[in-house]
Order: sequence, then C-alpha cells, then structure tokens
Amino acid sequence: MKFKLIYPKWAKLDRQTEFHLPPHGPVVFAATLPEYVDVDFVDENLETIDFDDPVDMVGISMMLTVQVKRGWEIADLYRRKGIKVIFGGIATMLHAEETMEHADSVFLGEAEGRMEQVLADFRQGKLQPRYDFMDTRPDIALVGPARRDLLNRQLYNYKGVQMVDLVHASRGCRFNCYPCAVSFLGGREFRPRPIDTVVAEMAGIANNRMFLVDNSLAQNSQWEKDLFREMIPLKKKWCSHPIEDKPEILDLAAQAGAWYVYQAVFDTSDYIRERVKRYHDHGIGVEGTILLGLDNHDEDFIKRLIDFLLEIELDLAEFTVLTPFPHTKAWKELNQQNRILSQDWNDYSADKVVFQPKQMSPERLQELLDLAWNSFYREESQELKMFKLFKQVVEKEMADGTFTPRDRSLANQAFGRDASR
Repeated sequence: MKFKLIYPKWAKLDRQTEFHLPPHGPVVFAATLPEYVDVDFVDENLETIDFDDPVDMVGISMMLTVQVKRGWEIADLYRRKGIKVIFGGIATMLHAEETMEHADSVFLGEAEGRMEQVLADFRQGKLQPRYDFMDTRPDIALVGPARRDLLNRQLYNYKGVQMVDLVHASRGCRFNCYPCAVSFLGGREFRPRPIDTVVAEMAGIANNRMFLVDNSLAQNSQWEKDLFREMIPLKKKWCSHPIEDKPEILDLAAQAGAWYVYQAVFDTSDYIRERVKRYHDHGIGVEGTILLGLDNHDEDFIKRLIDFLLEIELDLAEFTVLTPFPHTKAWKELNQQNRILSQDWNDYSADKVVFQPKQMSPERLQELLDLAWNSFYREESQELKMFKLFKQVVEKEMADGTFTPRDRSLANQAFGRDASR
C-alpha cells in the first residue's frame, strides 16, 4: 500500500530567519503505520507535491492553523482524482468540523496502536469519516522512535549547517495557559515516556543537536533529574522549552548538554530577571518568547518590557501578538466578548492582530510589534545574535570533542565568521 504523507506549506513569521526544522508530528505519526505501508513523505515548505504520482491513500498532517487552508486545497485536488484523504495533527484537532468538509476521514487524538484498524477499514471500503480518540489516550510506552528516515536531510539546515532534530520525552501538560491549546490537545496529565526509550531514541539520532519539543520540561523535578542524568553520556547539545531553574536541575541540564531554552517573558519582574540570570550562570542561553496584546498591556507597558529585555541580556527574542486559536481560553473569552476581528485562518500566524485589544487599536498593537522587533535587534542584528548563540554550542562541542573540521568549515560559510574562535 502506497501512502503519501503531506505536510502543507505555511508562511513563516515576517522576522524569522529563513531556515526550516524537520517537522516532528508527521514522522511520529509515520512510526505508527504498519510495516506493509510504503510511506512517501513530502514537506511542501521545501518540496513540490507530485499530484500525478500514483498513490493508494493520502494523509495530510497539519500542525499550525496557518496550514489548514492549504491542507484543504491539497485534499480537494486529490479527492477530485478519486483518492481517499485522511487528516491528522494538531491543527486538524483544532479545526475538525471545517476539515471534515474537505476530508474522507479525520483522525483526532494520538495514533499509537490505532492505525491498523483505520487502514483495515480503508481496505474494506469502510473508512469512517471521523476517528475520535481525544478522550482515550494510548499507553505512552507505545510511542516509538520517529521515522526520521523519511526526511530529506539535505533540506533541513541553515546554509549547509545542520541545526537540530526534534524529539519528545513526554506528552500532556499540567499547566493550562491562557493562549495555549495544549490542555485540549494532550490533556492536563503529564505523561512521560520511559526514560530508557527516550534516551535510546536520542542516541539513534545521527545529528548531535536536538530540540526537545515537550510543552515544558518543568513538570516533575525528579523526572527532570533522572532524564538529564541519563542524557549526559550522549554528549548531545539541545534546546527546549522551560526547565526548572533549581540549582541541581540546572547543573544536571548543563552537564546533559543544554544549549538554550525558550523562556516566556511576560513582565519586568525580578523573578524573570533572576531566572534568566540563573540560566546564564549555568552556561545555558535564553531565547525569550514575548507575547504582546494581553488585556493588561498598554503602550507604556510594552515599551518598558522592550527596555527590560535588553537589560536582562537575552540571547535572542521572538515577538508575537496574542492569537486566539480555537479551543484556548483566549478564544473562548474574546469570542464571548465579540472581540475577534478575523476568522481567516491564514491570518492566524501570530504576527497579525486578529482581535480587538483592550487598551489600544489593532493598528497600534501591530505597530508596537514592529517596534519590539526593531528595538531589540537595533544594536545587534538577529543574524549576529544567532551567530553568538551558535558559537556557544560550538564551544561546548569543542570541549567534548564532538565538533569536527567539517562542522567548522560549514559554520564559517553559514555565518561568515569563525564560529570556533
């Protein structure tokens, strides 16, 4: 059986550096397919879909809301050819009802242990329009290594430099943040994978650099410590969403190869200032993720926040505006207050204002988003800050002997500087 798995193209943030990470969801899903399925994966961000290639079934994996309209277009083209299309992924779960209008089937939830039945239904001509497992999650121990063999490795680099491979050590999140849909998607129960399984998958990744894409590693102190201890011998270098900033945990994270973390910066408090400092004291970089447009944000607050970001010496910063994705607290509240201005999903890229802010006009919030980007990168460009952060990982790799002459050559080509100096 030939199964074409497609990851629809989507527009990156205006200010993001143009490099692409290998998508995680599709290759995790592909690992759930039976051995008799011949999978052809196409990342439309980097490859062209051959609509004339003969296939038995098409799967469309959508992570982001800004992918859904393109995903629907792709499905419509295949269905006009008489080819069955099934959708899955985060954005499918967020937009299930609309997606069903363009699909022969939608799969909602986690796929481990469930695709045999779906494909049996397909072969018997009994494919169901909806497979809904949102409330019945599989045993987390069933999660196997992602099918990274499906990826065209040459496409996922920055000017020849291999950046990071994606891997996850847990699912679910005990937090329930205002702008986030994770509690709807994965539940509020923290579900760690067996550590030996996770470490084995990491060890099997040829790339020395990884991104742990877990929603947050800061969910169970003992688990963090156990995980980091087991990662130390791998000599991998990795970035992640927040980890706990307790001294023992930070020390183990640094020994395990922590390169940098994504840290939400939501105010100008000493708590944030000290947290960033503790990361830095342990040799861990910080990329601030800054969300603008919450109801307590007036113009003065946003300007003070921008100044604060420069004071605390973030290594990088990414600015977005509040975006009310379906099934979030933000969506429910703003929708009830009739403050959502657009439901064109192509606008839900997190860099366009699609709602009425409480303390300013939408146009002014858009201007302040531009001001934030311009101000933070005024003295040092985004490329220079990226180079400095990359230099940190090079220094770590040189210290443990995993940085090769070929790495040095590629790094020099990519950044126009000697990253090893």
